[in-house]
Amino acid sequence: MTPISARQRLESFLDPEGRREVGIGVEASDVLQFQGSERYQDQLAQFRQSTGESDALVVMEGTALGVPLVACAFEYSFMDGSMGEVVGEKFVQAANVALDRHIPLVCFSASGGARVQEGFLALIQMAKTAAVLERMRQQGIPYISVITDLVYGEVSASLAMLGDLNIAEPDARSGASFPELIEQVEIEGLPDGFQGSQFLLERGAVDMVLDRRQLRERIAHILAKFSGQDCPGNPKGELDD
Repeated sequence: MTPISARQRLESFLDPEGRREVGIGVEASDVLQFQGSERYQDQLAQFRQSTGESDALVVMEGTALGVPLVACAFEYSFMDGSMGEVVGEKFVQAANVALDRHIPLVCFSASGGARVQEGFLALIQMAKTAAVLERMRQQGIPYISVITDLVYGEVSASLAMLGDLNIAEPDARSGASFPELIEQVEIEGLPDGFQGSQFLLERGAVDMVLDRRQLRERIAHILAKFSGQDCPGNPKGELDD
């Protein structure tokens, strides 16, 4: 399918009425003053201009077919959707809204892992995101994770594979690291389809594989059942090819 942006995904997944964005104005501060081939601040400015987003995660509260929820989506065009301080903070804010309102959280993941420019600050986001998901689990609030493309490293470990229900799109891939890196330390070759959606499904890492066009209706119906609501009617505004 044709790739879509994080904002397109959320605006198509959520009902048009009553949407509100969460975490507006949260931006990276470049505490480490990282400087490689170019300054980190300059890179951030370039990606903000090219994507129109402040960072690699967009969060909205709203409804899907009338079911209240919080939804977030990774913007892969923003530094490969890498996890930095802002991504971790916005995800925690999304979970806190879900906790405060006692409504489900849905996350659409696509990421290459932690952001090297932020060093340890990026890595500690793993603990933050995993901890807030544990709070949700303790309070019985559903979390659905949807793997939409490449999801590697810290994002896979700390939020993309920790759903009460893990869903993958047909062409998604997820794991601890890229297959090319794993092959460098493995004596034997990797299995066919390694880390792909079908591979993950057969080994129990994901619960189902769904086409993008099915996600809105299926997730809304699942969450309605979780909360004891009547199942929503026929979906409108499906994500297009």
